Amino acid sequence: MTDCGCDKARADLEEYLRNEICRTEQGDIREHLDNCPSCQDEALVARTLTDAVQRACKEAAPEDVRSKVLASIRAAQATH
Repeated sequence: MTDCGCDKARADLEEYLRNEICRTEQGDIREHLDNCPSCQDEALVARTLTDAVQRACKEAAPEDVRSKVLASIRAAQATH
């Protein structure tokens, strides 16, 4: 594998963290991250943000809030 460089690693970082790139590119980025402290720091920040967003998306609204929102949507649909 060859080092892909900071620009390439940073451009594809989000896809890399979500495992949405091909194995060759994944290996190149992993190799780059292993050897570049600056990109390691950026990857840590991106991973932390990605994990926080994923956790937030799994949370459900309280049932009373959910019921009120659904009732509002149904009322709006009924008038259109």
